[in-house]
Amino acid sequence: MANQQSDYAVQYQAAQQNPEAYWAEQAGNINWFSPPQTTLEALPNGSHRWYPDGELNSCYLALDQHLATRGDQVALYYDSPASGVKQAISFRELHEQVARFAGTLKGLGVTKGDTVVIYMPMIPEAAVAMLACARIGAVHSVVFGGFAPNELAIRIDDARPKLILTASCGIEFEKLIAYKPLVDKAVDLATHKPLHTLVCQRPMLQADMDPARDLDWYDCQQGAEPADCVPVQGKDPLYILYTSGTTGAPKGIVRDNGGHAVALNYALHNVYGMQAGDVWWGASDIGWVVGHSFIVYGPLMGGCSAIFYEGKPIRTPDAGAFWRVISEYGVNAMFCAPTAFRAIRKEDSDGTLSKQYDLSSLKRLFVAGEKLDSSTYHWLDDLLGVPVIDHWWQTETGWPMTSPMMGWDNPSASRLGSTNKPIPGYDIQVVDGAGQPVEANETGNIVVSLPMPPGVAWDIWNQPQRFTDSYLTAFPGFYHTGDGGFKDDEGYVYITGRTDDVINVSGHRLSTGEMEEVVSAHPAVAECAVIGMQDSLKGQLPVGLVVLKGDVDIDPDVLEAELVQMVREQVGALACFRKAVVVQRLPKTRSGKILRAILRKIAANQDYKMPSTIDDESILGEITDIMHRSGMI
Repeated sequence: MANQQSDYAVQYQAAQQNPEAYWAEQAGNINWFSPPQTTLEALPNGSHRWYPDGELNSCYLALDQHLATRGDQVALYYDSPASGVKQAISFRELHEQVARFAGTLKGLGVTKGDTVVIYMPMIPEAAVAMLACARIGAVHSVVFGGFAPNELAIRIDDARPKLILTASCGIEFEKLIAYKPLVDKAVDLATHKPLHTLVCQRPMLQADMDPARDLDWYDCQQGAEPADCVPVQGKDPLYILYTSGTTGAPKGIVRDNGGHAVALNYALHNVYGMQAGDVWWGASDIGWVVGHSFIVYGPLMGGCSAIFYEGKPIRTPDAGAFWRVISEYGVNAMFCAPTAFRAIRKEDSDGTLSKQYDLSSLKRLFVAGEKLDSSTYHWLDDLLGVPVIDHWWQTETGWPMTSPMMGWDNPSASRLGSTNKPIPGYDIQVVDGAGQPVEANETGNIVVSLPMPPGVAWDIWNQPQRFTDSYLTAFPGFYHTGDGGFKDDEGYVYITGRTDDVINVSGHRLSTGEMEEVVSAHPAVAECAVIGMQDSLKGQLPVGLVVLKGDVDIDPDVLEAELVQMVREQVGALACFRKAVVVQRLPKTRSGKILRAILRKIAANQDYKMPSTIDDESILGEITDIMHRSGMI
């Protein structure tokens, strides 16, 4: 649909007026074994599912359908500065590896509907594992490599996998992280016991094997018959993905096969503007939703060459790592979280390292996952000279909710601070606490009218009532995103943060995200987090935790005074922003999101559970010490 009736207003209205007809048309753009007779089915909980009775196979769409036309094209460029390994794997080669490994899984007793947990680093075998499960109709659950054993055990007990697939180690900068002992402890802790653990031995660290339970990744494939694709229904689950940062029982988001395939095909071509043969880089990890949608399934289904990168944006070997990858593989479009570019900018504030590389292949850069502050936007815009596109989506949706349609003529212009307009199929509304619509430019709860478009989760694994309670109950008739924000007069959506990222200062509800935008614009600031501190007089007062750029030398008192003045001028005196504390680093998830909820608990002297997704636990101790020394607690 790249140039077919690609007027945004026409397409959006068509999806609004008759969603069933609109998405029935989109379903015709993928190869079904048996096309769906039912396009949309209402569910008792008020949600919906798409194409429930169509038959297809997600692995077939990612690999088999391309063999005749682009079998020799590179499917995955594996680039691992962490291990010094590079590979270019064609569609034909990847198909052979996946079919053989799928046959191995079948030989070990895995059948359609069984679950398999994948706990692996960013190595090609991880993509092979995902696709092999899809090939035989098994349901995979990728758990981010390096999760603590207890967290992995909780997911094992919830998913009840027949097998666990892992590797001997992952690599974080120069540090080797042994995975096998973590898996062994998790299995010991879990009530459910998988039949086997398959271990991909990496040369830099060999795992000890238990012959009663463990199997070598490649040895067990000897003599395996390649497996054909198993037809599954559109409503059948493709994967379970546990959301990060949850407390209590994990929340296993279930993704179906049919809606997922249609949505990713639609998004890759229409939202991201990619065509078969293009080179795409989703700079994330398969442990997150981006890795599922836009490292493995989306680009391969669309016939693109995907970058599979094992490394960090800095120190691999320097802050020019991303620019090297773009240049070396001719990346046409890239997706990344803003925090990665803030890390690069902190190390190389002038962007000098980018001048060493030919970046002419890059047509556009997409960012999502957290707020794109104006200073980072301008730095990237000036440095790269290509569209820098902020957009918004969630694990639950599996693909974007707001974005300009870059595959169409005349996509919506970027508007700083906004994640752009709703994508066709998403009727995004802003409501108050009673569920009543608010006026344009007025902040409220961001919700989406039902039915949601294809590809969006409609269940939580083993906990259907929890899905209803979490997403459909607060605002009947809507999906509750949990984000706050507003829409302007022209329908552009502005995300101000999670609805709990709002503080109450003397009765005024103020967005910490808005203050972070101001603080991050200071030329000395690399990144920041603004949190609310309890105050006996005003209820709450904002405090900024600030990380400086690497080449900056500024007196903390001078910086604090300048930041206080900036917030006063741009937000107002009512914000009562009076304190800014310099810290060396901020606690983040492994996907780069700042753990603001934990910072709030530390500041309030409240107990907190160590987040399973935290990148480095020691940071919390550093932050606690700094808060004590600065008189915050």
